[in-house]
Amino acid sequence: MTGPLTGIKILDLAAVLSGPLAATWLCDQGAEVIKVESFVGDIMRHSIKGSNGLNAIFVSGNRGKNGIALDLKTQAGIDVVKRMVPEIDVVIQNFRPGVIERMGLGYETLKDINPAIVYCSISGFGNKGPYTNKRIYDPIIQAMSGLNAIQGGPDGPPKMIRTLMPDVVTALTAAQSITAALWSRERTGEGQHITVAMIDAMIALTWPDAMIGNMLVDGSEPGVPDRGDDLLYKTADGYITAGAVSQNEWQGMCRALGHEEWLDNERLNTPARRAGRTDEMAEILGPILATKPSQHWLDLFDENGVPCGPVLTCAEIPDNEQIIANELIEVLDHPGLGQIRQSRPAARFSGTPAKIQGPAPKLGENSRSILAQFGYSDGEVDDLFAKKIVR
Repeated sequence: MTGPLTGIKILDLAAVLSGPLAATWLCDQGAEVIKVESFVGDIMRHSIKGSNGLNAIFVSGNRGKNGIALDLKTQAGIDVVKRMVPEIDVVIQNFRPGVIERMGLGYETLKDINPAIVYCSISGFGNKGPYTNKRIYDPIIQAMSGLNAIQGGPDGPPKMIRTLMPDVVTALTAAQSITAALWSRERTGEGQHITVAMIDAMIALTWPDAMIGNMLVDGSEPGVPDRGDDLLYKTADGYITAGAVSQNEWQGMCRALGHEEWLDNERLNTPARRAGRTDEMAEILGPILATKPSQHWLDLFDENGVPCGPVLTCAEIPDNEQIIANELIEVLDHPGLGQIRQSRPAARFSGTPAKIQGPAPKLGENSRSILAQFGYSDGEVDDLFAKKIVR
């Protein structure tokens, strides 16, 4: 293992995406991650078509981990986890509030075994309130965080974001919080319990811009202008995005489009006025941009200092020249799946480089070696398999 978290051991008791993805990013940074699953396996193994419980979303969300399949409905299975805990630095779990405590693996129980443990609990809505025990998936948080309303705009119906944004944002929040807690432990020697609610993570994400009109309690602050679709434009052969925020950028855009008379338009001659008239901007820019190919406008905007870029499809991303220059997409050989693409760890460390540590595990693939790592003899391992505590 390499990376800034080399030497840290993480017990991943989580399922679906937010918890497992947080553990994966920490694994990319060098942590050793042990993924604990039921005999059925993480639901993401079965969410889309794959091979032997491996599919694109599971592989990306669980790469680099070692996997053990364990029956946590038995006391013997619970005891296996407790036997690991003295050597574990971090536990991540996203059972519904109260479930992990009833299982006997809550923070207070594990803290008694290992006072230095950093324990991260992820839930939809937190540990109190009327929604505490609701079953939660990403779309529910999208709806209740205001994200769908933001996407739909003030005059349109709400729209779903077509990616699992709350899950990913929660994973980022959890991973950052875990590293902060580990740093605190370096100074104090004490672990702690981190709780991350998906609703909290999402509202915190959108607050700086989307909630501008709701910051002042007396309601005197004007609402945030609706940006709508103003920054996306159809060209003769595709789509581009372009925006002029500063006055210099607006001057460059007017020059590039051959309409410098717009500089004298009092409705559009300041950033605030333009931001409040996105529909009007789209009406005057759209017909012009539709007349020529994307590259024509991108070159012209670049020459005039206007921020712009092509609108890439997912299939086009690996072949984009900037993505290639960043060496972002790696092609790996995955046992059972063949060659796969993965995005490398986004942050680069000059002294302790992060990297993809290996493939995602098949269900229970490393059960024997994990048990041996925590002091189980061959006989004890065979007994656990015979009693169907482990697979």
